[in-house]
Amino acid sequence: MAEKEKDKKKEKKSGQAKTWFDGLRTEFKKIIWPDKNTLIKQTVAVVAITAVLGVLISVFDAAILEGINLLMK
Repeated sequence: MAEKEKDKKKEKKSGQAKTWFDGLRTEFKKIIWPDKNTLIKQTVAVVAITAVLGVLISVFDAAILEGINLLMK
């Protein structure tokens, strides 16, 4: 009797997994993927903004460090 209950639970779980994967497949079909040119432009923009922000943060960090060093002397 316990084996039958285990089998039913396994079937229920496998059915839920199948339903979940079917839903996942359906959602992936709804995705509108960008074309190559858009992807390149967006990637360049992200890399450029990241580099600029990295430089700005470094400059601010160095300025604050120098200010603290001047106050400590």
